[in-house]
Amino acid sequence: MLIADDLDKLLQILPDFVRKPLEEHPSRKTLIEVVMDLGRRPEARFPEGPEYLSFRTISWQDLDSCTKRIGNFGEDNRSGIERTLHRISSIRNRKGNIVGLTCRVGRAIFGTISIIRDLLEKSQSLLLLGKPGVGKTTAIREIARVLANEMEKRVVIIDTSNEIAGDGDIPHPAIGRARRMQVTRPELQHQVMIEAVENHMPQVIIIDEIGTELEALAARTIAERGVQLVGTAHGNYLESLIKNPILSDLIGGIQYVTLGDDEAKRRGSQKSILERKAAPAFQVAIEIHQRHDWIVHEAVDQAVDQILQGSTLLIQRRTFKSSGSIDIICQQSISSNFSYQLHSNVKSKNLKQDISFKQPSIINYQDLEINPYFHKVNWLPNENKYKSYLAQIKNNHVRSKGIKKNILLYPYYINSQHIEFIITSLQLPIEVTKDILSSDVILALRSNVKQNTKLRQIAKSRNIIIYTVYNSTDSYITRALKQVLNMNQTLHINLQQLYESKERLNFDALTEVRIAIEKIVIGKKQSVELLSKLASLRKLQHQLIDSYNLRSRSFGKEPDRKLRIYPN
Repeated sequence: MLIADDLDKLLQILPDFVRKPLEEHPSRKTLIEVVMDLGRRPEARFPEGPEYLSFRTISWQDLDSCTKRIGNFGEDNRSGIERTLHRISSIRNRKGNIVGLTCRVGRAIFGTISIIRDLLEKSQSLLLLGKPGVGKTTAIREIARVLANEMEKRVVIIDTSNEIAGDGDIPHPAIGRARRMQVTRPELQHQVMIEAVENHMPQVIIIDEIGTELEALAARTIAERGVQLVGTAHGNYLESLIKNPILSDLIGGIQYVTLGDDEAKRRGSQKSILERKAAPAFQVAIEIHQRHDWIVHEAVDQAVDQILQGSTLLIQRRTFKSSGSIDIICQQSISSNFSYQLHSNVKSKNLKQDISFKQPSIINYQDLEINPYFHKVNWLPNENKYKSYLAQIKNNHVRSKGIKKNILLYPYYINSQHIEFIITSLQLPIEVTKDILSSDVILALRSNVKQNTKLRQIAKSRNIIIYTVYNSTDSYITRALKQVLNMNQTLHINLQQLYESKERLNFDALTEVRIAIEKIVIGKKQSVELLSKLASLRKLQHQLIDSYNLRSRSFGKEPDRKLRIYPN
């Protein structure tokens, strides 16, 4: 990773008693900014913390000598040093006189965006979120260079405060072949954004610090014209952007929706809910919490919908290691407890999956490398888990060898004789029982089970799955019974024989199928795309998929041919 900072040019504008301690400081390469306030000691700020540079206090003459060595301050009280990335911001008193300076070091760090290089190649609009000083501007500066030089796209930068391409009329070399449009006044940034599209035919527009409603509207207008956007906004999490009424339009905006009685019952929610208003202007959102630790939302529309519905939000964390490698893991969002008051009863939102599945989750999400929105699963092998998993399969195989019993179903507010007639007609391995404690599953009318908290408590304590139907017609009951079989059936193939293969690749391929089916196809009712495999491994995967009574299809060309699994 190459760093260019031109630090000497910034030090030359400082008074001697401030400059000399910095020139000899062992941590000068990590200097963040220098703060000089009238009547106070000068202070240098490093990642480890602030340090005083001298016992001498700053005077009017010191501030005046500094301001004379730099350009004029704009209406946003910012200035810079020509052809550098440094930024000098001023603090003024009531009379307009400068009483403080913040001299922030600007660095061009090449190689910082290798962590999201794959996202840039998809030509989707990216929104970077993070608190001030975390490295958003440095990231979009490098993104501009990569898009312009390496991907050969027409890139235009809207540089409102000259922070991306530096001060002066000639832009800094760190932006590569990208072009820079300056903004005369900050409040005119939205006009320059539209002007860039209309006059200069860009393929990509880069905007720093989208902060007003007009700028958010301009970003949406640009996105609708088919231009790729890369922008930044202040906010630690995607949830904070949803709460922001000014910037929420960047991710589709939110609106109140009043549902009808039937639709509210079907969803299991209140009649007044919040929903996303439109398609987001940015398809990908990236939360930068630390310089080398980024959280990626590859499908902003799905993430926003999950947040508004109160669902658990899975995030993709990407970490840049010192060795140059990149770790990508999937985990539950630490801020996933975000919800609006309208969704306080989200626990009863989907009673069909209100109770956890009986099938035990053998493998934890922390052992996987998952893209939660594109559903590509990578198994991270571990020899101990492999052996224990084989032992568990053997034990399950031995236990299930002798006794084969039917699934016990407890009907609630549905005619049991009607259910028995359908079971007999279809010859299903299901028995109707009147004892709820001995049942494996419960089949109930959706409207009645919502009002019976005791039934849900019993089911939860006994780990019994509740299946709900809208009404008691033959089609609804038949569909529910088939779903019961899909979740509880015994596999038609010998798992022990499959998993005991001498080839370790067989284990990885079958484990990938089980995880994909249990977590995504059955759990989320969504199709999933597996990794490419050899023909022999795909044949084993097909057998395991068939045992779940699910559909699958191979596509692609060798050696990249892969499977896609579809829900029922």
